[in-house]
Parts: sequence; C-alpha cells; structure tokens
Amino acid sequence: MTQYLYLVRHGEQRDAEHGVVDGPLSPRGRRQAAMLAERLGGVPLTSVSYAPSTVATETAEIVRERLPSLEPRPSALLFDCVPSGPTPEVPRAFSGWFASATEAEIEAGRAQMADAFDEFVSPGGAERHDLLITHNLVIAEFVRHAFDAPEWRWLGLTQAHCGLTVLKVRSGRPVTLVSHNDLAHLPVELRTGLVEPLPF
Repeated sequence: MTQYLYLVRHGEQRDAEHGVVDGPLSPRGRRQAAMLAERLGGVPLTSVSYAPSTVATETAEIVRERLPSLEPRPSALLFDCVPSGPTPEVPRAFSGWFASATEAEIEAGRAQMADAFDEFVSPGGAERHDLLITHNLVIAEFVRHAFDAPEWRWLGLTQAHCGLTVLKVRSGRPVTLVSHNDLAHLPVELRTGLVEPLPF
C-alpha cells in the first residue's frame, strides 16, 4: 500500500537570531504552527512524530491542540544533524559549511539518518499518512534520499518554518516527491527560515 510522509520544519524560534541553538517558538512561530495545523485538518493522519527539541516539541503541541485526536510522540531520530561529510565531489561553494562539524558528529548524523529511513519510511498493508515535525537538514536528507542523489546533495535544500514537504512511498517503486516546501497555508509575512528570499 501507499505511505504519505508529511515532513515539516518546526516554527520560527524566538532567539535564533542571537545564535541560540534551541528554544521556544517566537509569536510568529506559534502562528505558523497554528496555520500548519489548519492546513492538515483534512488529512487522515496515522501518526505524528517530532524531534524532542524545544522548538519542534512546541510546534507539535500546537498541532495537537488543534487536532486533538492525534498523539504525537518524540523521536531522537528527528533531531537536527549533519547527514554526511565533505567529499571531493562537494562544490567549493559548500566546503566551508563543514568547518564547525566534527568527524564524530558527521558519523553520528549519517547513522541517525539511516535509522530514520528504516523507522519512518515503511509502507505496509494499509494506507498511511505520517507527519514528522523535525529540522531543516533532516528534511533535506529525506528529499536527497528519495532521489538517490549524491550524498552531499542535501546541501542547498532549505525548508521554510512550517513549510510542508510530502513524499509518497510505495513498495517496490521509487519514492515520489509530491511537494517540496509548500507554503500555501502561510501568508507572506509568515514565510521565514529560507536562506534565499523568495523572488515573488
């Protein structure tokens, strides 16, 4: 049968601009999460999993408040991570990205993502609709993996806060990217988190 994976980056963090790695949602981030929940209101969600970071947990709580039939569960496999390390194939423009990542962090991220694919990409006997509330690089690696692109190609894939990416998974077939970073539920003033601003 078919599995739909709904991949969502957490809402905007309050103190991210001050270099704080994790923390509570900003007021704008809370609005993003509420509008995401409204967007998902008609989806027959089978499960909701989220990274146990503060910002992803609060996003999941807002979704649960508006969709009370859901029971979100935390998963350490959805923590932010570095999915792979530098190789000769990495374009020079991205080479500086790895300056602060240790070999141990890179190996841990690679192992984490392998386990995440095993855990969450699982079409079974019935149609599934699974929501994952996680972090930017985790979603980028899911998309890279779906296309079986080169290991480094998660670089350059950026998701907005509470943007919606949907993968369709069927046994014995390549994964289909149904949508990437869909922002239709967010007005322009709530479209945050992108490295490059939208040209429209």
